[in-house]
Amino acid sequence: MGKYFGTDGFRGEANVTLTVEDAFKVGRFLGWYYGQKNPEEVCRIVIGKDTRRSSYMFEYSLVAGLTASGADAYLLHVTTTPSVSYVVRTEGFSCGIMISASHNPYYDNGIKVINEKGEKLEESVILEIEKYLDGEIGELPLAKRDKIGRTVDFAAGRNRYIGYLISIATRSFKNKKVALDCANGSASAIAKNVFDALGAETHVISNEPNGLNINTGCGSTHIEQLKKFVKEVGADVGFAYDGDADRCIAVDENGEVVDGDAILYICGKYMKEQGTLKNNKVVTTIMSNFGLYKAFEREGIEYEKTAVGDKYVYENMVANGNCLGGEQSGHIIFSKHATTGDGILTSLKVMEVILEKKESLGKLVSELEIYPQVLKNVRVHDKTAAQDDKAVKAEVEKVAESLGNSGRILLRQSGTEPVVRVMVEAADLDTCEKYVDQVIEVMKEKGHLLS
Repeated sequence: MGKYFGTDGFRGEANVTLTVEDAFKVGRFLGWYYGQKNPEEVCRIVIGKDTRRSSYMFEYSLVAGLTASGADAYLLHVTTTPSVSYVVRTEGFSCGIMISASHNPYYDNGIKVINEKGEKLEESVILEIEKYLDGEIGELPLAKRDKIGRTVDFAAGRNRYIGYLISIATRSFKNKKVALDCANGSASAIAKNVFDALGAETHVISNEPNGLNINTGCGSTHIEQLKKFVKEVGADVGFAYDGDADRCIAVDENGEVVDGDAILYICGKYMKEQGTLKNNKVVTTIMSNFGLYKAFEREGIEYEKTAVGDKYVYENMVANGNCLGGEQSGHIIFSKHATTGDGILTSLKVMEVILEKKESLGKLVSELEIYPQVLKNVRVHDKTAAQDDKAVKAEVEKVAESLGNSGRILLRQSGTEPVVRVMVEAADLDTCEKYVDQVIEVMKEKGHLLS
């Protein structure tokens, strides 16, 4: 991660951490960088945005920067992050930009840059952008006369993405009642259109964005609203997306939550049965539930564990030729169809399993036993010192030995705060609580805790 760009781009409070001047400079650099890579052709860069009020402001700033550097800016308008990725890789753009802070509150925003393959931008280019932001690269040349870039309405690109999603479905959704929570975000412009086109009886909430209500008490990070809505309308299944619709959490017909781990389970099992699970393997992160691994072992499915972040999941999939991976949070990647997590695509793949197996979502996940989990954030003076302390390590090993094959313990440093996360999964919550507290007590005795 760089000074400004993290794993999900340049993100922070609008006009506090991320300013219009920053956006203009990012546009200036990208327009120049891709323009000089191939000076014989006009550089084409596509931009999408979510529904935050500040997204429009940042869009204008980016367009000004891009066109001032001689690039043509193509506007998808309000759309999803995965749609930008799709359009970049299928329409021959130099790169793509998504303006969104994903599941963060409305007052935050972010700039995520996507390379020509539809993947997250290379670290080397990000570092060059940051040098320009810090004034370490001299002033870039301004385009003049007919070399100034154009601004092009490209809603057609978003529509092609919608058509692509529809084409992925294997069966009609006729006679299926589906509830959607669009988080007052990017999915509001797309999800209902897709489900309606496939014949579902679609019921939607949180699809009236006003610039300030994105993710507010709704979407995949506030699943209670969809649980209630599924019961109210008698839906067969419900799907909740986050602000930029790159993640999806489902709710079954009984109003029970089906998270990313459960989605990986039902899709992995189904793909194995269909002979389409490459390497007979699913890629997860270290935060996936212990119960998921037990279920995979029972089904004869192998698995990989990566660091937390869909970036690391995707890198593993590419390096090892795996086709399914994801996170508990609902970032699910189907590499046959996408290069990033795609919430709407994920909901279509879950529908495929329901329809092809002729079983309810509740029945499909009934054999997956999710282990109780307790996770506590421990504020410490030094994250590495606390985690590497011999006494702490000894206590962790002692807990792991006590849990045996009936649970697990995990210590993980926060990437942004002075925090070590202590997590235990076991057969019951009391056991989880006991072991988490034991480890924290050792940290306290060794003087690692902040008062």
